[in-house]
Amino acid sequence: MAGSRPGGDRPAREQLSALRSLLVLAMLLTQQDNQASILHFVANAVESLGSGTTEGVFLDDRWQDVRLPARQARSLKVPDFAPSADGGLFPLADVPWSWAYSLSSPHGPSGFLVVGAAIPPDDSERFLLQVLAQQAGVALANARLHAREREQATEVQAANLALQRSMAIHDRLTKVALGGEGQQGIARAVYELTDRPVALEDRYGNLQAWAGPGRPEPYLKDPPDQRDRLLDRAMAAAGPVREGERLVSVALLGGTPVGMLVLRDPDGTAGDTERVAIEHATTVLAMEAARLQSLAQADTRMRISLVLDLVGGKGTDGDGDGVLNRAQALGYDLGRPHRVVVVDGDVADENMDAFFHAVSRAARDVRVGSLLAPRLHDVIVLADTEAPWERLCARIVAESHGERCRIGVGGRCRELDEFPHSCREAELALRIQQTARGSEHVTVFDDLGVYKVLATAKDTSAMERFVNEWLGSLIDYDSVHGTQLVLTLSEYLECGGNYDASALALSVHRSTLKYRLRRIRQVSGYDIGLPDVQFNLQVATRAWRTLQALRLS
Repeated sequence: MAGSRPGGDRPAREQLSALRSLLVLAMLLTQQDNQASILHFVANAVESLGSGTTEGVFLDDRWQDVRLPARQARSLKVPDFAPSADGGLFPLADVPWSWAYSLSSPHGPSGFLVVGAAIPPDDSERFLLQVLAQQAGVALANARLHAREREQATEVQAANLALQRSMAIHDRLTKVALGGEGQQGIARAVYELTDRPVALEDRYGNLQAWAGPGRPEPYLKDPPDQRDRLLDRAMAAAGPVREGERLVSVALLGGTPVGMLVLRDPDGTAGDTERVAIEHATTVLAMEAARLQSLAQADTRMRISLVLDLVGGKGTDGDGDGVLNRAQALGYDLGRPHRVVVVDGDVADENMDAFFHAVSRAARDVRVGSLLAPRLHDVIVLADTEAPWERLCARIVAESHGERCRIGVGGRCRELDEFPHSCREAELALRIQQTARGSEHVTVFDDLGVYKVLATAKDTSAMERFVNEWLGSLIDYDSVHGTQLVLTLSEYLECGGNYDASALALSVHRSTLKYRLRRIRQVSGYDIGLPDVQFNLQVATRAWRTLQALRLS
């Protein structure tokens, strides 16, 4: 009994040596950190445990390269069966006996070690091979676990670095926003964070800021159709989109594009860091647009309030210094001579805001002045230059897409208390224009001649008597018959008795004009060919127009 041993045919000393070798191998396997090394040791250890040889290792659904020295790799096919957890026969050509030992473990990969021999090994050798396979499975499981831990540590480290980078980007751009560095500050920060040239554009593609080398001169805009398509694509995207050599992101305010950030990336190497910088910068750009819009709206409200107070007489009620201080806060000098200009666009109430902005753009282009205010049916402009008024009118028509435009220009005012008077003169000029011709043109109060004298009369009773004396019969006739004899007479006299010009001004045929003139002679009893009669009738018709304008005012 003392000489008995497992297997019955191997000396105890050989078994002890094999177990010792297996123990050393197990310790060695635990020190390996990759699958290839483990498989290499296991494959080479098989022959040291008995008469068997390693035929192959099937792992992760494929045969592994186990780097057996002085052995030609066997060409093996993927098995069409799976041995049991305890192993099983594995038929191989030219191998009398072959067995698959399971390498599986609870947390490791599935597979098996295939061992071949000329004759079936005894029980003790098979026991050692099974222990070897089990140790290999445990070592493989540990190696996989350590590999996952290293991968997770690497991922955590990368995530931490990305988070730190994102926080650095956020902090840098937050400082730009809080520091009021504006669009140029945003562009400069993105360039410093990405080391790539950056452009900030408005929604139409106009360059607002640039940072970095290679600024193109001139800066070319996309064609309108291409720009619209790019805006639509960028607005629909969840992040920056690529457009050729550019990464673009659109800043939105209330769903409306207010700007675009363009990062130059010709080599296409921009990664997550650059995209994070673009996204943060686009948010700051939207905030900057909101800030500028708020400032612009506040500035506009202050200017409107100032204009309405001036023409409403607030500069003469003892608060002149306050008005001057408000103008100074806006960077405006009210000490210069001004004229009050009233612009009547004959637009619907719902279009008044658009008309006001059209007048603002036209006034800026013609350099008339920068203080404007909308009222219920017109727009007031405080003109600080003797502008080309007809050009201003034409520009307003163009900016308002063909809307009708009439302009009345008041007299010059050098003191604050003269603004209301100049405003009334501009309004009166418009009214006289309306009663005189009604066409789209400019009327300057200082150029009204006799109208100016008549309109400034404090007592209009004498003027009314004069009109009634010379035109009373014609006025009564028009009232009864619904005709326009007084207007026809006025246009005929204003045109110097020219039939063609008078007919054109009245928009009637020449024969109709002659018929009306005959009727005027019959009703009034005047010979309108006499110079003295013509003079008095022309003064009377101009007084009639002036009275109408004063009533409209």
